[in-house]
Amino acid sequence: MDGSLSTLAPIFAVALATQHPRYAFFAGLASAIGAGVSMAFSEGLSDTGEVTGRGSPYQRGSIVGAGTFVGGVLHTLPFLIPDLHVALILAIVMVAFELLTLSWIRWYFFETGFVRSFVSITLGGLVIVGISAAIGSAG
Repeated sequence: MDGSLSTLAPIFAVALATQHPRYAFFAGLASAIGAGVSMAFSEGLSDTGEVTGRGSPYQRGSIVGAGTFVGGVLHTLPFLIPDLHVALILAIVMVAFELLTLSWIRWYFFETGFVRSFVSITLGGLVIVGISAAIGSAG
């Protein structure tokens, strides 16, 4: 969740600061790759899997890293569209889809209430987008 949401900040800040979707795409792609690698290493190094029984560090790191990258790149892809307004609208739609998906994952695998997950994840996403939009608009 945090890796996917954290990639929102540079994308929206760069998109609004530069008014160029292509620059936002590169910022988002770099953020998605960086977040994926970071989360993969963090998860892989968090434990050996022997105590928790959660599987090998390589397996866990690969799954978490790939999931983080996919989450970050999904809301980056709309910025391949040259029209900034269309790209922003599609990115927001993609973020809504991601929020629903993350909420479902938390409900299904972690037995957390779907509505509670959706509200908390959406609140985090809104805070991130709001701050990054304000930063981008100031530039």
